[in-house]
Amino acid sequence: MSILMVTGIEGARNCADVMGAQLGMEVEVAAGRKAALAALRRKEFLAVVVDETLADCDPAAAETIWGHAGLAIPVQISFALSGAARLIREIRAALRRREREQALARLAAAAAIESELKGTVAGLLLHSELALSNGAVPAPVADRLRMVADLAGSLRQQLSAPPNNRGGVAA
Repeated sequence: MSILMVTGIEGARNCADVMGAQLGMEVEVAAGRKAALAALRRKEFLAVVVDETLADCDPAAAETIWGHAGLAIPVQISFALSGAARLIREIRAALRRREREQALARLAAAAAIESELKGTVAGLLLHSELALSNGAVPAPVADRLRMVADLAGSLRQQLSAPPNNRGGVAA
């Protein structure tokens, strides 16, 4: 992935080259709104860094850029007051925040899926056992119900095991 830097400041290309070398990724420079929107239409970026001066002078342009940035991390900073080292720190911090947010979202999604699965498995187990307890079930149906109950019980045990002992079930 790459980073889009939106600024009209002199020396932006040099700053972008330093940032790219330090961050280990390509940094594109757009001098204004039109160039930024064209770049955002061409490809996706990991982060979009907008010069605070541009955002202050033309808030509508900044909002348009943010609106077209997609999943890119928005970063707004004053290029006039910040050197390349500060820009790099800000971008690294934003990237780390994004990684933490994504990890937390994955954990929350996994917990929600696990909880839903446990409820469904418990329902399967309960209903199959209730059906088996009814004496009027034909033998072939009873065999299938026992198989469903056994599979549900096995799945319940796997879901109850610690995540590292699930035998290939991804958390």
